[in-house]
Amino acid sequence: MIKRISTLCLMLLALPMFAQLGGESTYQFLNLVSSPRQAALGGKIITNFDHDVTEALYNPASLNGEMSNQLAVNYSNFLGGISYGTAAYAYTWDRHVQTFHFGVTYINYGSFDGYDLNGVSTGTFSGNETAISAGYNYNIPYTDFYVGANLKIITSLLEQYNSVGGAFDFGAMYINEKLDFHAALTIRNLGTQFTTYAGQREPLPFEINFGMSQTLENMPLRWHLTLQNLQQWPIGVSNPARVTTDLDGNQTEEKVSFFNQALRHVILGGELFPEGAFNLRFGYNFRRAEELRIEDQRNFSGISFGVGLKLNKMRFSYTHARYTGASNTSFFGLQIDLDNRRR
Repeated sequence: MIKRISTLCLMLLALPMFAQLGGESTYQFLNLVSSPRQAALGGKIITNFDHDVTEALYNPASLNGEMSNQLAVNYSNFLGGISYGTAAYAYTWDRHVQTFHFGVTYINYGSFDGYDLNGVSTGTFSGNETAISAGYNYNIPYTDFYVGANLKIITSLLEQYNSVGGAFDFGAMYINEKLDFHAALTIRNLGTQFTTYAGQREPLPFEINFGMSQTLENMPLRWHLTLQNLQQWPIGVSNPARVTTDLDGNQTEEKVSFFNQALRHVILGGELFPEGAFNLRFGYNFRRAEELRIEDQRNFSGISFGVGLKLNKMRFSYTHARYTGASNTSFFGLQIDLDNRRR
């Protein structure tokens, strides 16, 4: 059994690390945010190292003892009526073994009307995808470095087609307690499809992110900086809807400058009163803002904000994220402390 597991791990690790972005890979839901808190900070925040048990869904190196016996459930009525949610739980076995993490990510695309080539109704169909994960973190002895890994089993059902896959997430984090400074690196969705939808194997949405965060010395504000999709340059392509035509009928495609390409990798966030019973969160995702903006209109795409509230052993979170003038989304979260020994 151990030999089989080792062989599987080696096969997954040996897969080529192709750069993947939206529309170029399957299981895209794997890179959605894991919680309202992460969504409020702009998305893909990987440097929180505290009670937030859903953080380990995105960065397994963030696992720590404060997450033990914490249960979190998050839900979002996502774009286009899509239902999306996550759940997470962590448990510390002992100080030697440290903390284990278990999580679920689920997305339901809803119900659709089906028609054949002649326009005859074929009834309704639906689609949903799920990822079940288990993770572990290890503090390198006598250092301020933490490393962790998640193993994910992925199932997907789209109409009559289904697929099963597996993937690993790897994370590393550096924590300077004196400066209250965190730096982290994640390598996500390194894996493969075990069974394909229709005989054609597709890559997973592989992603590399780097982040930093720090609490200001004289102000209860923690800033976050994330550099996303470092596995690929550039990530911006010209938008065909922004082609310009001169008086002679000549068309010119949109040009994405070097500076614009660099900005699309950047996510900024801030959390006011990060350790308090009530906190405010805000973020700005440059890539979302640029790709979803409407020319000659101010629609504030890329902006997100949220709140967190702690009442006894429960923590409530809410986030509103701005996507386009036509569609926004809200995220709701509840975390419960199941440890009776805590006060």
